[in-house]
Amino acid sequence: MKVYLLRHGEIEQEGEKRLIGRTDVPLSDTGRSQALSWRTALEHVAFRRIYCSDLVRAQLTAEILATGSPRSVTILPELREINLGQWDGLTAEQVKTKFPGEWEKRGANFAEYRPAGGESFADLSNRVVPVFADISDTSDDAVVVIGHAGVNRVMLCHVLGMPIANLFRIRQDYGALNIIERSGDLWQVCLMNFRRQLQ
Repeated sequence: MKVYLLRHGEIEQEGEKRLIGRTDVPLSDTGRSQALSWRTALEHVAFRRIYCSDLVRAQLTAEILATGSPRSVTILPELREINLGQWDGLTAEQVKTKFPGEWEKRGANFAEYRPAGGESFADLSNRVVPVFADISDTSDDAVVVIGHAGVNRVMLCHVLGMPIANLFRIRQDYGALNIIERSGDLWQVCLMNFRRQLQ
């Protein structure tokens, strides 16, 4: 079976880049175009189910993919992006100002560091990997999973047997596709962070 692991499309963001975890932000026009592009590209793929988190950016990407087809969308809150706690919605500079020394602590221990009120990437992996296993164990054909940057990275780390501490070595751009294939008990990453060029 194959998992088409897609990051949701680009989100609406103004000004300086912010840390976005559970903050529920919509897709931008470009994000909608990215989802439409993948709907066209994946028309020939025989998948019946699309799984996504309950955040609007993932749900809308899934709904666009499913439009005009009999494919069902299953919403799984466990696929939400990492909980960034009190950091959510802040810029990196704001985090450094409001929480002195914490940004450096996170950089020294990506896997285990938890922002105040939030999750570590190890926590995220412990939440996401069992759901990924359930999806793959109950599917004999292809499925699409609409994830988030952190969610996708911990899934890919798990499949690759890669330490979570190295997850930022894996790029996950908006609207990028990964393909993971299983043959028996063997998982292989066939494609990673592939982006379609919008016309």
